[in-house]
Amino acid sequence: MTVSAVGYVINPHEIIFENAIIVTPDEIRDESIHVFIVLKDGIYNCRIPEAVHFIEEFPRTLVRKMKKFDFYKEVLNMQTKVQTNPSINKQENNLISRLALFFAGIAEKWLPDSFVFAVILTIITFLGGIVVNEKSPIDMVTYWGDGFWGLLTFTAQIITTFVMSYALALTKPVSRLLENIAGKCKSPNSAILLVTFTSLAASLISWAFGLVVAGIIAKLVAKKVRDVDYRVLVAAGYSGFVLWEGGLSSSPALFVATKDHIFQDQIGIIPTSETLFSALNIAIVVVVFFTLPFIMKLIHPARKEERFIIDPTLLDDSIEEDNEQTNFVNDKLEKNRIITVVGGILGLSYLVIHFSKNGFSLDLNTVNLMFLTLVLLLFGNVRELVKGLMKSAGSVGQFALQYPFYAGIMGMMSASGLAEWLSNFFTKFSTSETLPLFTFWAAGFLNMFIPSGGGQWAVQAPIAIPAALEMGVDPAKIVMAVAWGDAWTNMIQPFWAIPLLAIAGLRIRDIMGFTTITLIYVGVVTSIFMLIL
Repeated sequence: MTVSAVGYVINPHEIIFENAIIVTPDEIRDESIHVFIVLKDGIYNCRIPEAVHFIEEFPRTLVRKMKKFDFYKEVLNMQTKVQTNPSINKQENNLISRLALFFAGIAEKWLPDSFVFAVILTIITFLGGIVVNEKSPIDMVTYWGDGFWGLLTFTAQIITTFVMSYALALTKPVSRLLENIAGKCKSPNSAILLVTFTSLAASLISWAFGLVVAGIIAKLVAKKVRDVDYRVLVAAGYSGFVLWEGGLSSSPALFVATKDHIFQDQIGIIPTSETLFSALNIAIVVVVFFTLPFIMKLIHPARKEERFIIDPTLLDDSIEEDNEQTNFVNDKLEKNRIITVVGGILGLSYLVIHFSKNGFSLDLNTVNLMFLTLVLLLFGNVRELVKGLMKSAGSVGQFALQYPFYAGIMGMMSASGLAEWLSNFFTKFSTSETLPLFTFWAAGFLNMFIPSGGGQWAVQAPIAIPAALEMGVDPAKIVMAVAWGDAWTNMIQPFWAIPLLAIAGLRIRDIMGFTTITLIYVGVVTSIFMLIL
């Protein structure tokens, strides 16, 4: 580019008062062009870009949408000069942080997209059924196809949970509340602690609530604390999910507490006082709840140049104001608050009747109705509601794509007898003292292929319960061993991370290196309690 060409571009610019273009020698390109500019009055430095880069194209998705997060990470990697706080530069990462960064590096290079992960598990299960249980390829294909739509109802439920809870967070009252909570954070350490504690508490109430709250609070905190590693922040939120099977929505514990469950003839009805409120479960919950946030704080890199600092503008979830000036009859109806309030009151009335008859009984349908009712009551009108739902529904395609593949894996694992073989493999090495521990480990391994608390209990219980009765082990303890095993390896299983990652805008490879530390820590804690209590 010539000097005259540069001048032709910048001379007419509206903010430039005067300019000078100078050519200097350059060792690589022979000469370099330098531009010196005097801005017009009222133009401040904040409007001047620090650098301008010319690139061939932006990274894009299959539908040609720009991958903002991927591009932002590329920009960070391109930087050769990083401005950091000198006091931070002097710090060195602790052992746990270095270990987490080591795992993060492996995940970044080797861990594929969550859908690829699901396909790989499908192939492993397919081959496992053929090699271990001598099933034919035709049998395995049949088992896969028969199970493929086994999670269709659950998929619809989880999509509804995701959309409604995300939309709820976009309502003005909830958004302001979460903003105020996030505003309490002043440093990366306080940010990590807040996100982890919030996620742990929410997961004890409901697994779905925990996942959504974790993703949303992580985004809000990242907007307030500019120097926090966004990957660690989201990983901290997902780590809180490890507590869900010890909380009110635990699938195995609620299953055996329900009248006429399929194992009632063997173990009877086991009340939650013997499972969720047992000494074993309370001990694990208390220890994990009050120590895990500080483990996550230790994971955060002390060296700022090793952090992934997200641009806050990429995290904007605000809904655009409606500036349409027309005032036809349909406009008045769509802007009228009464329409949404009527729907909200109807949902609220049903919930009051439901809880008065059944007590505080929660399932996914009830949780979804609670979210929908709140969404209807808190959005100002129909137009705001539609915009909120459109924004929150933008990433649900991956649920519809991946969950049927996991249902196919579950079908192959169950019908081929592979799940039974794996459970028996762990059980045959057990004694009355070690059965809960080996059941916990077996559940953790099975969870990689059957990441559903209820589905896994249905597969593992027929082996674990008779073994417990034969060895004189309390069945309630086996119930919680299966439950904790199911929750434990979620830290390296993308299935449940999909809703949270959709909200946070990250990929599974961005957080799983850090959640591996959670896997190790919670695995050690739970294993110890399985042996001593």
